Amino acid sequence: MVVDRFQDALLTPKETARHLLIPATTLYTWLAEEAGGAPLVHQVRAEHRGAPSVPFVAVVEAYVLRSLRDLGLTKRKIRDAATAVRKEFGTPYGLATKKIVTDGVDIFLEYADGDLARVGDRQQPIRDVLGGYLRYIEWNADDDFASSLRLRQYPDTAPVVIDPRFGWGAPVISENRVPVDAVVQMWLAGDSLRDVAEEYDLEPDQVEAICRAAQHVAA
Repeated sequence: MVVDRFQDALLTPKETARHLLIPATTLYTWLAEEAGGAPLVHQVRAEHRGAPSVPFVAVVEAYVLRSLRDLGLTKRKIRDAATAVRKEFGTPYGLATKKIVTDGVDIFLEYADGDLARVGDRQQPIRDVLGGYLRYIEWNADDDFASSLRLRQYPDTAPVVIDPRFGWGAPVISENRVPVDAVVQMWLAGDSLRDVAEEYDLEPDQVEAICRAAQHVAA
């Protein structure tokens, strides 16, 4: 089944916030606000109360906004930057197009006091920090919109992605497309790391790293 990245609801707001390590109250605010004549983060109609309402494109939008939030941009600056990106790119989905890697970063820098702005104790330039965030997004070669998002909290030894083609939005292990929840639940049920690894064709250290990261997300 082909999933529409823009219109098919994959996750609930709470699930989205949990996977992206965003406070749920922040995500609900972004879903309710507008920027450039469109919702700051897009949402589709839920089939019923409590059902998913966040399409994949909105997961990426929220991830990009979280990146700006982590850099210290205020609510107003985040909204203004999103408006500028959408106007410049001519699409309400400007936050989820590959152009943000180049032209979008330049726009974001304008709202973060330019190249003189610094982040954290290491005084790392904002351009480098944003580039670090954006490299976790994969882009569709046909339309240059996001096609998958790697979740930064999971280790390089076992990358985990949200990919609308697999798991209907649930995080899956990039290597074999196994849902993270399946691995974690088997381990929580009492199976050893080695048994879980054999079941899903992984290494024990990969299983351990995934379970540790997943527990942090659930906390």
